[in-house]
Amino acid sequence: MKMARVRIRALYRLLFFTNLTFLFHPSDGILNPMDFLALQAIKKSLHDLPGSDFFASWNFISEPCNFSGVYCDGDRVIALNLGDSRAGSPGLTGRIDPAFGRLTALSELTVVPGRIFGALPESLSELKSLRFLVIKGNLISGKIPASLGQIQGLKTIDLSSNRLSGIIPFSIGTLPALSNFIVSHNNLSGPVPWFISQSLTRLDLSHNNLTGSLPPHGLPTSLRYLSLSRNRLSGPVNRVLSILNQLNYVDLSSNRFSGLIPTALFSFPLQSLQLQRNRFYGQVNPVNLVSIETVDLSFNRFYGEISPMFSTVQNLYLNNNRFSGLVPGCLVEKLMDSNLQTLYLQHNFLTGIDINPTVEIPQSSSLCLYYNCLVLPLDTPCPWKAGRLRARPATQCISVPRVKP
Repeated sequence: MKMARVRIRALYRLLFFTNLTFLFHPSDGILNPMDFLALQAIKKSLHDLPGSDFFASWNFISEPCNFSGVYCDGDRVIALNLGDSRAGSPGLTGRIDPAFGRLTALSELTVVPGRIFGALPESLSELKSLRFLVIKGNLISGKIPASLGQIQGLKTIDLSSNRLSGIIPFSIGTLPALSNFIVSHNNLSGPVPWFISQSLTRLDLSHNNLTGSLPPHGLPTSLRYLSLSRNRLSGPVNRVLSILNQLNYVDLSSNRFSGLIPTALFSFPLQSLQLQRNRFYGQVNPVNLVSIETVDLSFNRFYGEISPMFSTVQNLYLNNNRFSGLVPGCLVEKLMDSNLQTLYLQHNFLTGIDINPTVEIPQSSSLCLYYNCLVLPLDTPCPWKAGRLRARPATQCISVPRVKP
């Protein structure tokens, strides 16, 4: 009886491996065995959330290269796009299994927003062909694996809107081909690393707990999009920003940056400049007309007169500073023509504005002058955060305080 059982088991093994040889024979274009087993492990570790049926086609009876989100080249999986990418899809849950590291031909790995939890496995560093890594909008926790810096061809890393903590590994900054690095809305801490890639165009580290100052020459001149908002970064940015002349979007808001801002910044091909809620100081005097659509310098310590060069801006926020003197007439003209849509000047030390008190501000435009050293020529609606006081006490208007370097 015992010998019969041994023979049956041996027969089953022979049939199993014979079937594997048939199923995965490369000449037939059938999937590589390691990739097949990796997909099975991934299917076990991830599940559809209620309302999602992404894994319905992953039955492992049909050809795996026809599964939803699986893309093959020959007998290898080269891309995984996991989850239903349509708006409103509930996504997936589960963990990122170490088996992902077995898909060694993988060049693209994306996971739609959902409720995937746990840490990123170190085995991801085995994906030497990986170019795009996007796992955003989930519950991923733990640290960013420093070993990702070993994947020399990585171009895009997007781990935004998760629960990652710890520092941004300095090895990430050494990736030579990196073009997009997005880790916003996490709990990351520590300094901003140096980035050596001259292909880096998008850097978004916003909504974290990063500290320290920016490395003077640590950001490449190739940058076009820079967002560092809502961190605890400090120190000057003059030298850093002055050389980034390809920027078209800058958001450094809600930090502790200080010092002067470079005048050259206003001549960059920017669409939006967000510097609000910092500790910047000094006079702001652009050399030429500013063509930036939105400029927000509010809640800083800028002083001096408002430059008429801002008359070509569509949305101008200069409130909560120490600007003084008259409001330039060209800003009023643009406001009345609806070319200047937002002009917030509240909480400064301005002394006058040349505007007809009977005029009506266009509905498409907004003007706020509360809490300055002037009598309001007309009452315009202001945001509720501007407070109720229409003018400063006269004692505050005798001399305008300035911040010294």
